[in-house]
Amino acid sequence: MITAIHPIKPVTSTRLADPCVMVIFGAGGDLTKRLLIPALYNLVRNKLLPEQFAIVGVSRNKLSHDEFRSKLRQDIQEFATVTVESSLWEWLEQRIYYLGGDFTDSKLYTQLQTLLTQIDQDYHMPGNYLYYLATAPTLFCGIISQLGSAKLTQETDTSWRRVIIEKPFGRDLESARTLNNNILGVLKEHQIYRIDHYLGKETVQNILVFRFGNGLFEPIWNRRYIDHVQITVAETVGVELRGDFYDRTGAVRDMIQNHLFQLLAMIGMEPPVSFEADAVRDEKSKLLRAIQPFTPELVLNNTVKGQYSEGVVNHAIVQAYRSEPRVAKNSSIETFAALKLDIDNWRWAGVPFYLRTGKRLPKRVTEIVIQFKQAPSLLFRNLTNQLTPNLLTIRIQPNESISLQFGAKIPGPAVQMGAVNMDFCYADYFGSEPTTGYETLLYDCTIGDATLFQRADNVELGWSVVNPILDVWQAHNQEFPNYAAGTWGPVAADELLERDGRQWQ
Repeated sequence: MITAIHPIKPVTSTRLADPCVMVIFGAGGDLTKRLLIPALYNLVRNKLLPEQFAIVGVSRNKLSHDEFRSKLRQDIQEFATVTVESSLWEWLEQRIYYLGGDFTDSKLYTQLQTLLTQIDQDYHMPGNYLYYLATAPTLFCGIISQLGSAKLTQETDTSWRRVIIEKPFGRDLESARTLNNNILGVLKEHQIYRIDHYLGKETVQNILVFRFGNGLFEPIWNRRYIDHVQITVAETVGVELRGDFYDRTGAVRDMIQNHLFQLLAMIGMEPPVSFEADAVRDEKSKLLRAIQPFTPELVLNNTVKGQYSEGVVNHAIVQAYRSEPRVAKNSSIETFAALKLDIDNWRWAGVPFYLRTGKRLPKRVTEIVIQFKQAPSLLFRNLTNQLTPNLLTIRIQPNESISLQFGAKIPGPAVQMGAVNMDFCYADYFGSEPTTGYETLLYDCTIGDATLFQRADNVELGWSVVNPILDVWQAHNQEFPNYAAGTWGPVAADELLERDGRQWQ
């Protein structure tokens, strides 16, 4: 384990969030009570919210301000990531308001405008509004259109208006372009914050610092030294109560087009000229554009899809995907996907990137493994079978860490090699404070930092990569199920690497 010679105190921002009113559409849903309100409480606890701050929950149910506050008071006790201090919660609770109505009714937005004006006056606000669309994607355009018609998206020299949009952002390239065009008819790009909660994780944000802030790694971060890269997002859970959603979506739309491609972009991008939002997002776009397009032949050879059958996960028997609630009995949707990607640029030519994600796998883990090329074996002619690859593993969950595997001599008279690890664990080094993953993203939005949010072209480029895959899969029937719950997916996923003389880590 790596330890510090001198303890290092983490550097934290001392800037308060901008004064603003956060309006949450869909405030009666799970996202609000499980993640958004606990995240806001953590920002209060860390002294990052200003006195001039308020929340307006908007949902269909008719509730009073006090009834909504009472509901959230019960919810925070269940879903907070830390012990709730009554004084801090009271500070936040007295700033919470509620508005009930139909999202398609213009009267709701007139009432919202009146309430926001009153809150601005009561708290001496500058008129900054942050709208969070925690709703079904089918409502995004309608809500934004209504906000525009009510003049609630118009910025001035002294006030800003921003909108956070949850995924999924479209279900294919055409729908993503339509959604972007409709939204950009009301908002400017700098007002739109397309959120991906994976980018709220500390280890993901650390990828850029790790790569570009250390002279040790960036010089070898290329085709001369790296053999291949693996990105794995594995889940032990099934679809739970989301069967109706998942049966229309699948693993590629749910995970690869957004989460895994964001990890891919951060691992593979060129150094940006600065950490300004557009500088970082420009480099991400370049990386996505460099992915070799999938022809039908490449789809058949370099992609694998799977669906789980009954099996054993965590010592418990679990049912097959087709037996899950609200899932079609003959469903052909994938619960597992694996891809081999080639990136056609100077840095990565000839270095394959292997991506996989799936449900009902043996363990819950998200990690990136960079395998370096093997050293020349002239000195180790008799030990060739003992040479172990050098692996750099960036684990994002459940235990945020970075480890480096290398070979070392095993003590004794004979020359024998063994693999050893140097491990850096965030909790051991910096301490650990449980978070929801939304704290950084909400805070960044209030200060206008869009670095960790997707731009319109990032979204469309992601869809342009996976669209051909989805088209070919739809045209070719697959025998399902083809892997048992509790295993690492279909046999074809292992063969995808074995053909190249490699294996999943």
